[in-house]
Amino acid sequence: MDKFSNHVKNILHGFFLAIGTTIAEPSTILPLIVNYFGGGSMLVGFFAALLRGGAIIVQLFAAFHAQSYKLMMPYLRRIFFIRFLSWFLIGIAIVVFGDNYPNITLASIGFGLFMFSFSAGFAAIYFREIMAKIFSHKFRGKTMAYRQFFSGAGGLLSGALAAWILESFDAPQSYGYLFIISSFIMGFGYLSFSLVDEPVKEEVSKKESSFREFLKNSYDILKADKHLQIQVTTFLLAYGYLIALPFIILDAQQKINLSGVAIGSLITTQMVGAMLSNFLWGRLSGSGRNTLSAKISIIFQISAIALAVYASSLYEYMLIFFLIGAAMDGNRIASSNLILIVAPPQKRPVYIALQMNIVSFGMFFSIIGGVILNYLNYAALYSSSIAVLFAALYLSFKLRD
Repeated sequence: MDKFSNHVKNILHGFFLAIGTTIAEPSTILPLIVNYFGGGSMLVGFFAALLRGGAIIVQLFAAFHAQSYKLMMPYLRRIFFIRFLSWFLIGIAIVVFGDNYPNITLASIGFGLFMFSFSAGFAAIYFREIMAKIFSHKFRGKTMAYRQFFSGAGGLLSGALAAWILESFDAPQSYGYLFIISSFIMGFGYLSFSLVDEPVKEEVSKKESSFREFLKNSYDILKADKHLQIQVTTFLLAYGYLIALPFIILDAQQKINLSGVAIGSLITTQMVGAMLSNFLWGRLSGSGRNTLSAKISIIFQISAIALAVYASSLYEYMLIFFLIGAAMDGNRIASSNLILIVAPPQKRPVYIALQMNIVSFGMFFSIIGGVILNYLNYAALYSSSIAVLFAALYLSFKLRD
């Protein structure tokens, strides 16, 4: 365990993946793309949820099969190829159909995002199982902090690249080029992690005779483990910031002038927040204080949404996205480590899938946000988001390291 070569490959995967996926960041560029082709607030919320949450459909099914696998990498490599192709074809569709066929363009974007996110349901199970096999509990927090630090650095480059493309080319071609170029950058990350040295797992569970039986056993595990219930509910509600996040950029567009450079600076600021915060998250995780990371992250989210209510300048919005970036990485490390610590090795894929499957429903909170904004206003949107986050903060005090 804890091989330096695997540590480096994990970091490279995060670095290149961040450059690629930040191009269509759901809180900045993606809403602008959807809005450009005539999609309203509800479609913005749906697409943001699609990019983040399409994976939940298949996670338990992936775990049903994965619990009996001795090696995950052969399956993960196939998923990497599907994700690359989905992202690349979104860019091709935007360039080919563009303004002439806006409905087809939006449908193509939606289908590509679904395939990209759907395949992530399998990837997440395989990836976390591999991480549990190649790194010890404390070193895993360290390597993930390094990974997220360099992911933030990749995000900085992504923000600069996005700003240059948006300023250099006219829409919608510029949007298509964002996806096409980033898909190849993303490919370097997939290649890096594909070369990880994965040990054979000896402790595997015998797969149930049917998926139905597996679901029943999974439900019994969730019902019997009170700590798992608290943990799952806490991180589900911690996604409450997504009720408001995809629409903050649209609110900002109405209040201040958002040029391509300004949009790029917001992406960059979010990545700086993510990158710098990992010094804190790595220190806390390395000392076994993952629950404290969760609490601080939720407080950051509440502060960011509260600030959005009164923000009226680019610098205030930069602070909002800085806090969001920091909070997202903190929650990611805390939730990943806590589930791997509590799960018995032979049932680890099941525990991972249970938490991810339930918590991932929070990624659809942006749809709720779209409905609220469509029928009410930004004040109601921000208030709803903050209320859910306070519920998450209350439950976080019941978590155990």
